[in-house]
Amino acid sequence: MTPKKRRRFAFAAAILLASAGAAALTLYALKDNVLYFYSPSDVAAKHVQPGIAFRIGGLVAMHSVTRGPGADVHFAVSDGKLSVPVIYHGVLPALFREGQGVVALGALEPSGTFRATEVLAKHDERYMPPEVVDALKRSGRWKENQ
Repeated sequence: MTPKKRRRFAFAAAILLASAGAAALTLYALKDNVLYFYSPSDVAAKHVQPGIAFRIGGLVAMHSVTRGPGADVHFAVSDGKLSVPVIYHGVLPALFREGQGVVALGALEPSGTFRATEVLAKHDERYMPPEVVDALKRSGRWKENQ
C-alpha cells in the first residue's frame, strides 16, 4: 500500500468513526424523548420530575371531567392501571369526552397534577392514536374492535 493510499484509508476510517460516534451520542441524548407520549404508568415508573415538558396520553377517566371558573377544566387521564389528574385552561377539542383517547402536552406540578398547555382528542368515532392503543395493550385494558 502506498503512503497516499494509506492516508486516504486513514482519513476515511476517521470520518466513519467520527460519524458513528456522533450518531451514538445523538441517540443516547434522545433515548427518553423519542416517545410520542408517556402513559400514566410510564410517568410513575420513570419518576418524571416536575417542570419537565412532555406529553401524556391515555383515556379520559369516566366521571372525572369538571369545569371550573372561566375556561378551566379538570379531568384525569388513565391507562387502566393508574390515572393522573390534569388541569387545562382553554377550549377543549370538539371530540373531547370521557372514555375517549386524549394526548396532552404540558408538565407535572410538584403536587403530581399535570398542567396541560395543549389537549388533543381523537379524530373520529373509531380512531385512536396508535401510541394510545399500545399503552392500553400494555396495561391489559385494550379490547379489539373498540
